Amino acid sequence: MDKNLRTRAIIIGATILACLYGIFGLPKSKDDLVENLKKNIRLGLDLRGGSHLVLQVQVQDAFKAEANTDVERLKEDLSKANINYNSIDTNDPQTIADADKIEIFIKGVPVDKTGALRTLINDKYDTWLLSTTSSTDYRLAMKPTKALDLRRDTLLRSMQTIESRINGLGLAESSVQQRGRSDADSELLVQLPGVDDPARIKQIIGTAALLELYEVKDGPFATPEQARLNYPGGVLPLNSKIVKAPSRADQTEGYYVVARTPVITGRDLRNARPQQGEFGKWETTFTLNQEAARRFGRFTETHIGKRLAIVLDNQIRSAPVIQNKIEDSGRITGASSQQDASDLALVLRAGSLPAGVLYLEERTVGPSLGADSVHEGIVSGLVGLIAVIIAMLVYYRRAGINATLALILNAVILIAALSYFEAVLTLPGIAGVILTIGMAVDSNVLIFERIREELRNGKGVLASIDTGFSKAFLTIIDTHVTTVVSCAFLFIFGSGPVKGFAVTLVIGLIANLFTAVFVSRFIFDWELAGKKQVASLSI
Repeated sequence: MDKNLRTRAIIIGATILACLYGIFGLPKSKDDLVENLKKNIRLGLDLRGGSHLVLQVQVQDAFKAEANTDVERLKEDLSKANINYNSIDTNDPQTIADADKIEIFIKGVPVDKTGALRTLINDKYDTWLLSTTSSTDYRLAMKPTKALDLRRDTLLRSMQTIESRINGLGLAESSVQQRGRSDADSELLVQLPGVDDPARIKQIIGTAALLELYEVKDGPFATPEQARLNYPGGVLPLNSKIVKAPSRADQTEGYYVVARTPVITGRDLRNARPQQGEFGKWETTFTLNQEAARRFGRFTETHIGKRLAIVLDNQIRSAPVIQNKIEDSGRITGASSQQDASDLALVLRAGSLPAGVLYLEERTVGPSLGADSVHEGIVSGLVGLIAVIIAMLVYYRRAGINATLALILNAVILIAALSYFEAVLTLPGIAGVILTIGMAVDSNVLIFERIREELRNGKGVLASIDTGFSKAFLTIIDTHVTTVVSCAFLFIFGSGPVKGFAVTLVIGLIANLFTAVFVSRFIFDWELAGKKQVASLSI
């Protein structure tokens, strides 16, 4: 065997070993072999069974939060610029369609401060358009382009947050994607292979995990009405609101009057983790970033002896009295179990959802359906493969063995690539595998027919093989490139299953180039190596 042939044999052997390792790993027993196979070949929802959820992101919540944040900034900037005003308020869009109609109203600005107000808005608040409603009143409306950016960002952050939470539970094969292609679409599709009881997943996904720490103005009260009756005319103080503290084992239901603007929010968190506190009860501790720690330290230092409400998703978890200055850490008590504390820490670490979510659809796919799909897919693939092998052996005789070996190696490389890339195999993916078999056979047919044509023209065997491979190569490249381009469009514009089909087909095409051209040529050269004269070729 010459040096070139030996080098190609080493490359092919190394490729086969790498593929087998990717599929089977290094099993120590038969049980390990089966377990590694299940672990490395990941099945999608349609094959493995699991849960299918459709969520609607309430993007209007993000618009409200954006407006409220800018209102607080605006109050501070107006004070620094010595621009007086009577009140600053926002409207309250209730539906997704009305989200971008969010507005900020500034009332009671002196006439001589109009120019200063316009300059301030133009310089620091490029998200908003300022218009006049009267000589002293103004309205800020969100620019259409900024509203569209906020809507897109809300959906993207929601997808990333939900995916982080699910992956934190070890469900790495799950998928979260936007349902629909319009920028106005606010629905997300969540697929959870292998999860047949999605109750806990729904709870973790649906928890907005919006952590806020508020200064407590008054309370607790038994009812919201009692809280309002504590003030003249039943009107709450300016910039305050009522928040509920639900009943738990360690507290009774009550209502507190708190400041409207939080001191700290979930965005200020650096980390969160579960731990056991006093008397062995589980709680969730959190730490703040440096800037938030300084801000929190200043607040607690000036409010010693007063209550601080720890609010999670608009409900008070606890309202402890500030005993001394607190800077970079805090704790949330009231967890019913270690899992409860761990789940809360998980969602806090993953980040709060920028908006609430509403469940529109929930379906559970039984594993028996997935097993049927896998069985039928394997049977159809094997039947097609056997039929192709028989046809190649009958028509091309011994050369058909060459094509069969290349075809089998093509399938092994494809499955190994899916394992290494941690891709999920779905039913459309199996269709891609079957189509790849057809494409691989097509490449071998092109090469073999070219060789036959050269033999009919009177060329020698070695010359016919060399010319057949070189002439067919360009045709194979051309067909593969056009198919890859088509797959690229399927991947860009298609949904999850369509993307899976495109990815599987592209991997199969790349593997086919290696097997049909490199491996198949090697087998011909290896078979004919050492023969001084070759009179005929079995093809």
